[in-house]
Amino acid sequence: MRYIILVLLCAINLTASAQWWRGDFKSHKRMPAIAQVKPISFKLNTSPALFAKQKLAKVPMPRTAYNLEAGERIVMRSAQHNMRFREYALASYDFSELARIYVAENRLSEAKWYYLQSILLSKNNNDNPHTINSLISLAMVKADLGDLVQARQDLAEARELALSNGRTDDVKVIDKKVKFVQSNKVWLPKSELRYAEAIDALTKAK
Repeated sequence: MRYIILVLLCAINLTASAQWWRGDFKSHKRMPAIAQVKPISFKLNTSPALFAKQKLAKVPMPRTAYNLEAGERIVMRSAQHNMRFREYALASYDFSELARIYVAENRLSEAKWYYLQSILLSKNNNDNPHTINSLISLAMVKADLGDLVQARQDLAEARELALSNGRTDDVKVIDKKVKFVQSNKVWLPKSELRYAEAIDALTKAK
């Protein structure tokens, strides 16, 4: 009997519904499928103009005693580190930077010493551009100290080095410095004033 019912069901093409016994053999209306939600894609504007580097104006920092002392400590540590690990090329630039700081503080004797150390190291490393610049700066320090003869000697050495390396721009700069040293009459009073201040300080200390 079961086989007969199964054959009859297949013959009349019944739907596979648990409610077939009610006799509702109409085709049921299917509800429309739910629309699939599309993922939202966030497109970033990665045009070069959006991320272009903006040039910010440099704000000049005022030269104060605190700034100079802080800069001196930083450069001194760097110089000590480079000398310890025999990075003499880098130490040469550290010494010249220290000399510039001491010039700004009017500590000319110390500036002179550090320029001499910088020149010695840069010569050993064949860094001719740095040697030339340091010789020019050293000559100006010596002129401020009143030693015009040695200042001219340093400028002459810098000019000879610049000529031998084809650095015509440096030669022009050196020639201007030579004329400035020869024509300026303020060097001697400046040096005398500096030493006079030092003598006054010593007498007051006594």
